[in-house]
Amino acid sequence: MADGKYWNEKIETMPTQEIHKLQVQKLRDQVKHCYENSVFYRKKFDKIGLKPNDIRSLDDLQKIPFTVKSDLRDNYPFGMVAVKSDDIVEIHASSGTTGNPIIGAYTRSDMNMWQELMARSIYTVGGRRQDVIHIAYGYGLFTGGLGFHYGAQKVGTKIVPASGGMTQRQIKLMKDLDVTILACTPSFAVFLAETMAQEGIVPEKDLKLRLGMFGAEPWSDKIRERIEKEMHIQAFDVYGLTELCGPGVSIECPKHNGLHIWEDNFIVETIDPDTGEVLNAGEEGELVFTTLTKTGLPMLRYRTRDISKINSEKCECGRTHARMARVTGRSDDMLIIRGVNVFPSQIEYAVMCFSELASQYLIVLDRPGALDTFVVKVELSEQAAKNPQTDKNELKNDIQKRIHIVTGISADVEIVKPGELPRTEGKAKRVLDLRNGKM
Repeated sequence: MADGKYWNEKIETMPTQEIHKLQVQKLRDQVKHCYENSVFYRKKFDKIGLKPNDIRSLDDLQKIPFTVKSDLRDNYPFGMVAVKSDDIVEIHASSGTTGNPIIGAYTRSDMNMWQELMARSIYTVGGRRQDVIHIAYGYGLFTGGLGFHYGAQKVGTKIVPASGGMTQRQIKLMKDLDVTILACTPSFAVFLAETMAQEGIVPEKDLKLRLGMFGAEPWSDKIRERIEKEMHIQAFDVYGLTELCGPGVSIECPKHNGLHIWEDNFIVETIDPDTGEVLNAGEEGELVFTTLTKTGLPMLRYRTRDISKINSEKCECGRTHARMARVTGRSDDMLIIRGVNVFPSQIEYAVMCFSELASQYLIVLDRPGALDTFVVKVELSEQAAKNPQTDKNELKNDIQKRIHIVTGISADVEIVKPGELPRTEGKAKRVLDLRNGKM
């Protein structure tokens, strides 16, 4: 039962040694469950001569082969499920638009654990029973909306299940219903802030918002600063994947020094994305997760493609669960431009350094000849556009220099009018790659 600043103090402040002991016990149970009930995992184990009893410690985890996204697609829809069909009570799917979707299949125990993890996450950021949470993540197959909904139900908050779309109406509801917590993608939060400004809404006077829970896409500290300033709230990063449970895998605490991974339910590793070599704590690499309590569609050593690093030290907030740094990008979203590796988050960091710019940007890549062209489109802020002293040529040169410092390559910069770049009410589209017809 929640008490004070912890939803479950015994679990959240458990000594690291005890967490690891619990993980070993649950890992052995999970591996046994997978081997005995999943044709996919049994074949994988038998192929290399690995038996469940061979997994006796956390170090033995490395004996297990990686699971990758193509495994889920190749075994669509239920080839990796580890329970009887009648035991599946809910199904979710990724938001991908090409090929087979990534399925998330949940048993009743999976649903209960997901709700518990989301309640723990909402409580960690400061959400309480007296709050009103406005959920603007998409509902339906996407895990975002319902994941927050289930967690908020357990905390006991009043819920506004707004989903996406109808931005003006959402702002009206937030004002009229005294909403205190906003949950949505960071790009939609930026869009809401812009719309509020256009309609003369002053958040600190007209709204009761105090917290924001943002995820489903990478976002930088610069975007956080803008959201917090423009919406007058404290913004928190939340992390999750359909393959693992949806949102609720990890969450920031008020110290904002990393996202606590709920290690009683997940084991996390970081690996070199090219070689698969396991890295030491503190080294940046690709996150790999093993689910410990998932029964319907368990994941053993799932490669997320998300780039981050792990801090295993106890947090100032008192929680002992390891923390992951904010995801800087995905290894499969990495752009190779003129032979240089570039993440969209690097461009975001560069352009958000300029107060004269709005939060929208678009990276446009093309290859009309032998070489790539690299254009970054940015928007002037409303204030800068109205200021006669704004020198767009000087600003353009400064942005180009900043991008070169951050990425090591030169980009053309195009400054456009406020509101000219497309907005989204879901995940932001930051890259337009026209090379070889790629979109």
